[in-house]
Amino acid sequence: MTAQASAQAQDLAEACAEAMYAADTASRSLGITISHVSPGRATATMTVTAQMLNGHAIGHGGYVFLLADTAFAFACNTYGRVTVAAGADVTFLEPARAGDTLTATAVERSRRGRSGLYDVTVTRADGVVLAEFRGRSRSLDTPILGR
Repeated sequence: MTAQASAQAQDLAEACAEAMYAADTASRSLGITISHVSPGRATATMTVTAQMLNGHAIGHGGYVFLLADTAFAFACNTYGRVTVAAGADVTFLEPARAGDTLTATAVERSRRGRSGLYDVTVTRADGVVLAEFRGRSRSLDTPILGR
């Protein structure tokens, strides 16, 4: 890929992320921020609040999944076409606690035709891995920009 093509791909990824984030009330309402996007990659961050704890006083797995799913969504929507989840799995390795800042880093593993495969690692600020997520995507024939 030429430097110009790489810059254009990065510009498209950033424009798609900006448009998606503006419309993503769920992520914004939970304080999730997107700190990085590039073609097939994204990083999302969230701080665990007291309202996100379950009956065992640890971070509810649904919120950890949601953070990973958000990074996955931003990573697979970097190519200009609306892309949705076809399925996902998560493995929880360590609990999150109130006050923890979690980072989900999504990386594209494969993209062929309309299907994609993405891995997301969720870590705490100290680098401890809390969860591993694998998402399967499906692109639609709808542009993200200029809808």
